[in-house]
Amino acid sequence: MRKWNKRIRVANASERNLAFALSELDRKSSNLGIPRSIREDAALIYRTAARKKLIRGRSIEGMVAASIYTACRRNNIPRTLDEVAEIFKVAKKQIGKNYRFLSKKLNIKLKPTSPADYVPRFASQLELSGRVESKAIEIINEAKNKGLLNGKGPTGVAATALYVASILMGERKTQRDIAEIAGVTEVTIRNRYKELLEKMDNVQI
Repeated sequence: MRKWNKRIRVANASERNLAFALSELDRKSSNLGIPRSIREDAALIYRTAARKKLIRGRSIEGMVAASIYTACRRNNIPRTLDEVAEIFKVAKKQIGKNYRFLSKKLNIKLKPTSPADYVPRFASQLELSGRVESKAIEIINEAKNKGLLNGKGPTGVAATALYVASILMGERKTQRDIAEIAGVTEVTIRNRYKELLEKMDNVQI
């Protein structure tokens, strides 16, 4: 009887933890503006990790955050580690570590995020037109073809391209405005702009 009671307690605790995790996942996904289909994928990732006992010894919040970030990456719905960390109040470093752990253990293959993936959302939040958005993507593609994006953070590049495009298209936004939306520093935008200026003709402003 003692053995069965122990098993029942463990099962009940696991079920409570899973219910709590999925409730948090749904609530925080809503805060991040993530579509229902992506929430379902994140829940699948978390449930699979729980079934394989990958959650044990790790923070539930941290693993839920990593599941959401992984699902976003897998479905090309760009959300930065900074954004996820802010919503969950979990260190960005921890989420990144959990994300790499889940990707490896669950054999999830993810391609690198492109700066262009972030442009539509940033442009929308900055209330920039489709013309600016298209120009920013054009700048990013040219920079990529010239090999200027290697080793550069995608959000910093997207922010810089939007900064340049907003001026070229007559819808100027300040570096501060764009930096706040993109979650990067104004220094990052200035540095990326200087690098593009040296190699590209169509970013002269």
